[in-house]
Amino acid sequence: MQSFTGKVAIITGAGSGIGRALAGQLASQGCHLALADIDPEGLEATASPLRREGLRLSTHALDVSSRDAVHAFADAVMTHHGQAHLVINNAGVAVSQTIAELRYDDFEWLMGINFWGVVHGTKAFLPHLLAQGEGHIVNLSSIFGIVSVPTQGAYNASKFAVRGFTEALRQELCGTPINVSCVHPGGIRTNIARSARFYRGVDGKTDATKAAARFDKLARTSADQAAQIILKGIRTNRPRIMVGADARFLDHLQRLLPANYPRLLGKLLSKG
Repeated sequence: MQSFTGKVAIITGAGSGIGRALAGQLASQGCHLALADIDPEGLEATASPLRREGLRLSTHALDVSSRDAVHAFADAVMTHHGQAHLVINNAGVAVSQTIAELRYDDFEWLMGINFWGVVHGTKAFLPHLLAQGEGHIVNLSSIFGIVSVPTQGAYNASKFAVRGFTEALRQELCGTPINVSCVHPGGIRTNIARSARFYRGVDGKTDATKAAARFDKLARTSADQAAQIILKGIRTNRPRIMVGADARFLDHLQRLLPANYPRLLGKLLSKG
């Protein structure tokens, strides 16, 4: 997909962060948009400045954890736009807690959005892409889909699952006109830490405000920068899109020291 002009892009989690940045940059390149988010106010804040003559833009309140809702969303998109070229399964949430204290309902909530949301989005749109004979599926994992850290067991599990699912999908679609990319952002300055259900350190003393401030200090890449990297990766059909110097560093660290990176990463995080 060398050009996005005249294409139709579907973006979940478009109400903020990377999803909002992707929507803005794609619109500026003449791409039609179907934007979805569970937050209608955030979704409208994304869509409102993008509406212009000649650009087809639809908004959809959507809970990606609901299979029926996502399939109905895909049908609505095809009815409104008639085509779907670029499917970006971006919606995601965070839970920060030790596995010993993590509640099942929080784990299930996170997996429903971060993993099942990707599965639902892929399964709902893939038949349409295959029928029209072109398309690109982009699934958002994380650098935490490559390395694991304490208090992120649920998030790690979801993002490792997205990575495995997407890599299998890419192999299955090899030789077809459907391209597949998995995105691994590092620290991106978005609201995901602030909107986490709870954010507590191993010692149980880190509150949400301090954790969010610490995340902001470590996050080096803006949502707009992340979107630029992702779109470049799509244009060049990269199977794995690493976003940020921290993501590239941690990827290399895991490759070099697959058994020992947790100890070194723990020391680095303790200095953050």
